[in-house]
Amino acid sequence: MKKFTVTTAAAAALTAGVLGLASPAQAAPTGGSAADTISSLEAQGLRVIVTRQSSTPLDKASVVSVTRGPSTPQSVPFATSQGDGSRTVRSQTVYVTVK
Repeated sequence: MKKFTVTTAAAAALTAGVLGLASPAQAAPTGGSAADTISSLEAQGLRVIVTRQSSTPLDKASVVSVTRGPSTPQSVPFATSQGDGSRTVRSQTVYVTVK
C-alpha cells in the first residue's frame, strides 16, 4: 500500500509539472506597440509566432495575448578535443496575438 501511495504522489507531481509548462508566458512588456513587445520577447531568446486579428501594421497594433507554447529540444553538434559531440538545446515558443 505504501508503494502505491508513493507512486500515486509521484504521478501527481509529474502531471502538475507538465501542466505547469503549458501555462501562459510571463507578462508581455506593457506600453509601446506590438512590434516593441515582439522585439522584447525575441531579445529574451524566445521564438515568437504572431497571429494577427487585423491588418494594422505591427508598429501601431496592440497585443491581445501572449501565450507560452512548447519547449522544443534540438540536438546541436559541436567539436571537442576528444572528437565530435552534440548537446541538446531547448527553444521556447511564444504565441503573440495582435490586433
